[in-house]
Amino acid sequence: MRKVVKNLLKYNGKSLIQFEVIYKLLSTIVFVPLFLSLFQWITKIRGYSYLTFENLFSFLLHPVTLFFLFLLLLFLTFYTILDISTILIFFDCSYQKKKITVKEAFFLACKKSVRVFRRKNFWLPFFVLFLIPFLNLGISSGFISTISIPEFILDFISKNPFLSCLYTLVLFFLSILLFRWLYVLPYFVLENCNFKEACRKSANLSKKNKLKDFGWLLLFQLLLVFGYLVFLFLGIFFISILYSWLGTHNLFGTLSITMIWLFIALSFAIVTLLSTPFSYAIICARFYYHKETKKEKIQPILFREKERKQSRRMWKFLPYVVAVFVLCSATLFTYSVMNGKYDMKIEYVRTMEVTAHRGASVQYPENTMRAFVGAKELGADWIELDVQQTKDHQLIVLHDTNFKRTTGVNQNTWELSYDEVKELDAGRLFGEEFTGEKIPLLEEVIVFAKKNHVKLNIELKPTGHEKDFEKSVVSLIRKYDFSSNCVITSQVYEVLENVKKADSQIQTVYVTSFAYGNITELEAADSFSVEASSVTKTLVNRVHNSGKEVYAWTVNTQESIQKMIDCHVDNIITDDIPLAKDIIYSSKTSDLVQEYIRLIENLLK
Repeated sequence: MRKVVKNLLKYNGKSLIQFEVIYKLLSTIVFVPLFLSLFQWITKIRGYSYLTFENLFSFLLHPVTLFFLFLLLLFLTFYTILDISTILIFFDCSYQKKKITVKEAFFLACKKSVRVFRRKNFWLPFFVLFLIPFLNLGISSGFISTISIPEFILDFISKNPFLSCLYTLVLFFLSILLFRWLYVLPYFVLENCNFKEACRKSANLSKKNKLKDFGWLLLFQLLLVFGYLVFLFLGIFFISILYSWLGTHNLFGTLSITMIWLFIALSFAIVTLLSTPFSYAIICARFYYHKETKKEKIQPILFREKERKQSRRMWKFLPYVVAVFVLCSATLFTYSVMNGKYDMKIEYVRTMEVTAHRGASVQYPENTMRAFVGAKELGADWIELDVQQTKDHQLIVLHDTNFKRTTGVNQNTWELSYDEVKELDAGRLFGEEFTGEKIPLLEEVIVFAKKNHVKLNIELKPTGHEKDFEKSVVSLIRKYDFSSNCVITSQVYEVLENVKKADSQIQTVYVTSFAYGNITELEAADSFSVEASSVTKTLVNRVHNSGKEVYAWTVNTQESIQKMIDCHVDNIITDDIPLAKDIIYSSKTSDLVQEYIRLIENLLK
């Protein structure tokens, strides 16, 4: 198996690498911008300057939108299939021990890929764009490998036992389906089968071998990751030794730092470039092995072989010239930074704040005074809370419209008076030690926050049974002169409009799980609170350029917190306050290169 994979990668390896470099560059420069431009054009002709969760479904379900999105789906499928088809053609020629050029392989792949537009291949986009990236096995291509389920949906699923079980079953079913169809693309590309026929043949070919095929694929990918980590560590190790010899305050020390950064970037780029070809080399090796074992006829790719002369032109030295140029340019830039010619202290790192989601809701019952006190003790800059009205129009702090999840009482907020709400126990279901914890009034929380110098993110959650909801909240804020220490937020834009009518000076934040386009046109929103998986640098830059801020919710993992830091958001809303504070602090005070060097120095002691 190892020898087969090696031969597949080696025989046309140079041409394969050339193609992947060219195609990935074209993806970055042409395909991705084109795809995004087409999507922007669709929103424009539909009259949408922005998309949020409130208007998303009305946009998506319109026949015109559906038609154009279907065309975009086909375009994205073709783009992905073209990449994979070219890789498979290289491997098939390697299996035949025939040489093929990038140009020959690409044009042959184009002929193969246009078949995606045929009616018999209607379900191929589902396989290419959803099933493979959904399982995230490293065999997807291009930017579809970034497709993932939004974090807020995963959080919601994880908190519901039934949905968690259902999600696990769906993953299990899709895993079986994928490994039944592991050889669909080789059949589709190499033997011109339609999608249905390719699925049937793939299932027959992998019969009784699914676990073994999965094992080989997983093993080789683990070896690739392990090799990458070893290569990265050894490279930084030797550069760090050079760094320690040359020092940190001269041009040679600057060169060492630059080399480490470039080495990290180059290593990652190489792995990204080779991950898809490497995975399909394994799939092709298993494909040919099964066909040989079952004595199934192997249909070779047919193309005209031409005589080729090895060119010795000067351009073969181009990679070396580029490498020297990049190294020199990066060194001079780093040297300028170290000598103070550029200020690399990014303001967002120093000012980014942490908001406790419903208080310290991991350690204490959510939206209770214990949770708010705990959030203050853990160092939260802000506390996020939810406000609703009772039957007698009192403002209480509660997330759900029903009391059952937090108190066990199956009543809605508009069905009970505050005197009845006071009798409910908001702590016992969370833990016996919190028995007796009450649902607080908004007024209690404002008094606490003002006394302890904590800012409040007050989310209004209308149910349709309110009376003067926004006016009551605004009046309470005015009573305690608290407007400079809070923001009023809502997922309903009309609520923000009503707040602005009551007091135009109070800061408002529009909460949405999805944002696209020019959302800054929403004049009643002074800032935006966006679900973390929808936050991008482009969105943040657009909002910042309009003089507004971006809050990100609900950010609970190291990876997602770091992503929000990289995107320059202004405020992170999280359940894990200590983790968020630690990562933000580390981003302010540490340098990646210094961390690597410190680690290696410790190992050498």
